[in-house]
Amino acid sequence: MSAAQVTRVVTAGTFSLDGGTWDVENNVWVLGDESECVIIDAAHQAEPILKAVAGRRVRAILLTHAHNDHINAVQELTTATGAPSFLHPEDRVLWDMVHPFAPDRDLADGDVFQVGGASLVVLHTPGHAPGACSFYSPELRAVFTGDTLFSGGPGATGRSFSDFPTIIGSIRDTLLSLPGDTVVHTGHGGDTTVGTEAAGLEDWIARGY
Repeated sequence: MSAAQVTRVVTAGTFSLDGGTWDVENNVWVLGDESECVIIDAAHQAEPILKAVAGRRVRAILLTHAHNDHINAVQELTTATGAPSFLHPEDRVLWDMVHPFAPDRDLADGDVFQVGGASLVVLHTPGHAPGACSFYSPELRAVFTGDTLFSGGPGATGRSFSDFPTIIGSIRDTLLSLPGDTVVHTGHGGDTTVGTEAAGLEDWIARGY
């Protein structure tokens, strides 16, 4: 049994795209055991994230996608921890709107990260963003979906570089194929489960968002 534990850190700031700016609260996830961890997303303020790290070795900063509200603390976190940042290359178009430097390494579908006795499998789940990724831990029966899947439906697809049929395909073919009791840790708001959300798929398709 894995000794890894999941900690949620809620940070607040703004999301900007297509000429608009909105106030948002984000979930940042710190996953690990007593000695090491990974950080999932780098949202807004580094200080509370580093407090949750609590001096542990950070093996990686894994980015679900490159909207500014998920990556704006990445430089401070990489500097403070020495850990590399990972992003799917198809999201560089969004990253480059925020940062003048490149992410440290690429994510690819099927990559596996090991931390604290747990594994995290990279699932490319585009739609909300072209390079959006989710991270699945079979040992923890949990998936970290960023802004791809929430309690009550898919992430937004009304802005640039997003697509509703694509996000539906990612959810239907990838996320809903996971065990029904898998806990879904989202990029904003509360948790849900794969089984709970599977029941709504046809309604989401019918409503178109």
